[in-house]
Amino acid sequence: MNITASMVKELRDKTDAGMMDCKKALAECNGDMDAAIDYLREKGISKAAKKADRIAAEGLSNIYVDGNKAVILEINSETDFVAKNEKFIDLVDLIGNTLLKNNETEMDKALELKTTNGTTINEEMVNATATIGEKLDFRRFKLVTKKDNEVFGAYLHMGGKISSLVVVEGSDEASAKDAAMQAAAMRPKYALRSEVPASEVEHEREILIEQAHNEEKPKPDNIIEKMVNGRLEKFYEEIVLNEQPFIKDGDLTIEKYLAKSNCVLKSMVRFEVGEGIEKRVDDLASEVAKQINETK
Repeated sequence: MNITASMVKELRDKTDAGMMDCKKALAECNGDMDAAIDYLREKGISKAAKKADRIAAEGLSNIYVDGNKAVILEINSETDFVAKNEKFIDLVDLIGNTLLKNNETEMDKALELKTTNGTTINEEMVNATATIGEKLDFRRFKLVTKKDNEVFGAYLHMGGKISSLVVVEGSDEASAKDAAMQAAAMRPKYALRSEVPASEVEHEREILIEQAHNEEKPKPDNIIEKMVNGRLEKFYEEIVLNEQPFIKDGDLTIEKYLAKSNCVLKSMVRFEVGEGIEKRVDDLASEVAKQINETK
């Protein structure tokens, strides 16, 4: 079985064992992660067998732009304290700029990219984990390109807790940034209606039909159809950036707002740190005390 860099990184994060030990364990266990953890424990190599239980749901997202290329990424830590640590911020910048200088789009290959330190991104993550003392995770990134007649709109919210990157056809950077700000604030899932999967639309339609049939006063099918179609439009307004009412002028959709500057929305990427990760609930006082004790 092909043992990838991301598999080695995952096992390293879970056990704190060395990279070569992790690679060997995965090879011996034919890529089975649980078996590899047991293998390292049996060999006495694993230093933190229960590290897999630790959750990295804090951290930072950021955006890096150079000409017609941009990279948006998210790197996670266990606590918000570490996310504000200068070493962690430097790590995010190092990885972001390394990605920007390359055209890699796949995580496995990105982990093997060389940084300006002469080490790979994967090695930087391993070294930072050992230095900082928390589980860190390079969760995701997206390389975005644009044409010469397009502009990027980039926006960071709450110091990088939310980042949004849009591509707009046209030359008005201020309008593009407004669209990115809208994306950060209003949580659209898609940039354009054409991106919404047919299965998602059909699922929503079925729910709306059921709701219409359950209303107190029965209605004929043709009326229900009209009701459902109207409510589907509201559904699109909620999840599609181009169709959302503009937060600075509710009389305009984003599409119409951009059109005033002869701009057209082309794409959107939005990262919210920790979204989709089940965050642990800690007692804040205990967490603060723990951080203070670790720095003594």
